[in-house]
Amino acid sequence: MKKIALVTGGSRGIGKASALALAGKGVDVILTYNTKKEEAEKTVAEIAGTGQKAVAIQFDVSDLKSYGLFIQKISDVLKSKWTTEKFDYLLNNAGIGSTIPYAQVNEEQFDNLMNIHFKGVYFLTQKLLPHMSDNGSIVNISSATTRFANPGYSLYASMKGAVEVFTRYLAKELGQRGIRANVLAPGPVETDFNNASIRNAPPERRNMMIGNTALGRLGQADDIGSVVAFLCSDDAKWITGQKIEISGGINL
Repeated sequence: MKKIALVTGGSRGIGKASALALAGKGVDVILTYNTKKEEAEKTVAEIAGTGQKAVAIQFDVSDLKSYGLFIQKISDVLKSKWTTEKFDYLLNNAGIGSTIPYAQVNEEQFDNLMNIHFKGVYFLTQKLLPHMSDNGSIVNISSATTRFANPGYSLYASMKGAVEVFTRYLAKELGQRGIRANVLAPGPVETDFNNASIRNAPPERRNMMIGNTALGRLGQADDIGSVVAFLCSDDAKWITGQKIEISGGINL
């Protein structure tokens, strides 16, 4: 039976790599984008090139008042494109970067990151559950900075830490439906996330990160995407409630 994944923030970076990795395993994809419509359409075309179905839907995860309309769009596209009412896999990936020294964080910044990275993940997942098939999989994206402290990441990492706790509760409470929930914590990955802060880092900072990483390189988006696809496959059918750090062994 055809499997369908919903990938938030799937137009580029880790989200795009995950969508393509899922398609590579025979999974159709609904991906969301906020402002990058052209990039989302290119990703849809790449997925179609693999023989899988895909569709892109505009969605701003920070706007919780829009969730009802978004859920209706998901329901409509499931019926029109797949003649079904359910999807199987959810990747909560959409987000923004933020590097702000703790002493400079203000309440507006706090609320914005909370809405995107924790409150949004919490309530979007809740509203999507009636549309998820039993025996599916939820994957939430966290960060390796919940394990080690990077100056400027107190706000971002705190929200990701909340997501890690939330994921364990999801696993516990959804286990009766056979739905697995796990969280991935990427290390430094060369994408355009957070204004491409890793990709465009000064040579001395890049060398420091590489030198502190057991595998001796920075991450690529497909390093994460392949693990997302694994966790959504039957190969991971006995894995739930787990945090997997994908960092090449940084700061061991």
